Amino acid sequence: MKKIITSLFLMGLLAVSTNSYAEEGNKIMSIYDYSVKNAKNEDVKLADYNGKVILIVNTATGCGFTPHYEQLESMYKKFHDKGLEIIDIPCHQFGGQAPGTDDEIHQFCTLHYNTTFPQMKKSEVNGENELPLYTYLKQQKGFEGLPEGKYSELLIKMFKEKDPDYDKKPDIKWNFTKFVVNRKGEVVRRFEPTADMNEVEKFVESLL
Repeated sequence: MKKIITSLFLMGLLAVSTNSYAEEGNKIMSIYDYSVKNAKNEDVKLADYNGKVILIVNTATGCGFTPHYEQLESMYKKFHDKGLEIIDIPCHQFGGQAPGTDDEIHQFCTLHYNTTFPQMKKSEVNGENELPLYTYLKQQKGFEGLPEGKYSELLIKMFKEKDPDYDKKPDIKWNFTKFVVNRKGEVVRRFEPTADMNEVEKFVESLL
């Protein structure tokens, strides 16, 4: 009987230990637990943006949506003092439309669109080498469909040809997908590239 009690006691300790480990291993991460590299290869901690409204966007310099840079810069100038931060992450994964070095991309954006918001190191947002930040963002807000807009029919056709089940996966579909994070650090909205930029601006303004 003593051996049985001892065995049950040890099993109980093991269960507690295992549960604690699982809880720690399955810790719910916050947006503020992540960081990205800037063009100088320095860490930019999202914790530094605690209490801000953050717009995170994967960009490209040779895309039909590249003019979004102009509206993003306009938003930044209007709302930065009210608490808006924009994190621009160039990405070459969609149509190979972000060629060049980080410095060349930065020069292009400042020359053509007078951008002043922070630009990060060119990175991947899908696949084995995707930024951990993007793994988190896609877990929080998956793909919910492509809104009608410029290039929408063309993109949908292209997506279907590449993957008939594209709409069932949370992956980033194309350049200029935007995630919006509120002041509490919650990922509250995902805007696909075809979304009206005026709608994006109105939503961001409502959070400030």
